[in-house]
Amino acid sequence: MSRAQLALALSYLPAFTDDRILVGTNTADDAGVIRIAPDRALAHTVDVFAPVVNDPYTFGRIAAVNSISDIYAMGGTPLAALNVVGFPGNLDVSVLGEMLRGGQDAALEAGVAMLGGHTFQNAEIRYGLAVMGEVHPDRIVTNSRAKAGGVLILTKPLGTGVVIQALASRGVVSESVYRAAVALMCESNRVASEVMRGCALACTDITGFGLAGQCWEMAEGSGVGAVIEAAKLPTLPQALELIRDGVVEAGVRQNRNSFEKYCRFGATLPDEYNTLVFSSETSGGLLIAAAPEKTDEMLRELNARRVKAVVVGYLTSDNPGTVSIY
Repeated sequence: MSRAQLALALSYLPAFTDDRILVGTNTADDAGVIRIAPDRALAHTVDVFAPVVNDPYTFGRIAAVNSISDIYAMGGTPLAALNVVGFPGNLDVSVLGEMLRGGQDAALEAGVAMLGGHTFQNAEIRYGLAVMGEVHPDRIVTNSRAKAGGVLILTKPLGTGVVIQALASRGVVSESVYRAAVALMCESNRVASEVMRGCALACTDITGFGLAGQCWEMAEGSGVGAVIEAAKLPTLPQALELIRDGVVEAGVRQNRNSFEKYCRFGATLPDEYNTLVFSSETSGGLLIAAAPEKTDEMLRELNARRVKAVVVGYLTSDNPGTVSIY
């Protein structure tokens, strides 16, 4: 579903207010947050998507890591989860069992208790988690509190969508590139979240809307302009080469329709970057807006804890609500 379609659907809802809600549908944040005590709040999120790899166990892990990431993006600690599964009635139940095992293993590694879930019969496999986490009300990290002068840090390379698309449509991805993409999608954002707490102005994770779309939501919600320096963007091996060879991730067209009007592109920007920034990512990294004085400290700690984070741009008071890529 495009962002415009979602906004239209939400417009049918009557106004809803509740003093307990700290983060709701008024922003494009990764999770909703509700206060349950003066010093305690719960963050809630849900995500479901189609398989991105053939191995059911690996897909289960990826889907769980992807869902839990929304809690990390809010600066929260995930606590518990429910499986959400759509499964064809004619498939071997062992596929479902392996998928659930992969999800449970990833959840347990994150300290998340699996409480059960809901299954429904569907023509195609769909899997994800509904996740609940905890965050202190005064330490919530949203995507709408970025400030001009802030520095944009990305904690994972881009290109998972491109590699998945190339494998599905052409089968031209090498084993090493495929393994690198799978490892990246299975990589938790837990460490990045822990490091950013107390240092981040704003944060979001890079998923279906791609870098351009997720960055625009931050810029729009915060009333600032974002500048992305394409040459600094980390990418998976061969991702740019695959795009140059004509591989276009399935979400690019929809993301362009939704966000291109808010983007400005440098005259010398290579065409492959124009496609890369609109490509959907699966279980992508965090895009963190950090105060300049905190940036070096954050990068040192991230890199010391084996998170290959890099500065990819900055925030400005010029052109609020736009993303400039050059």
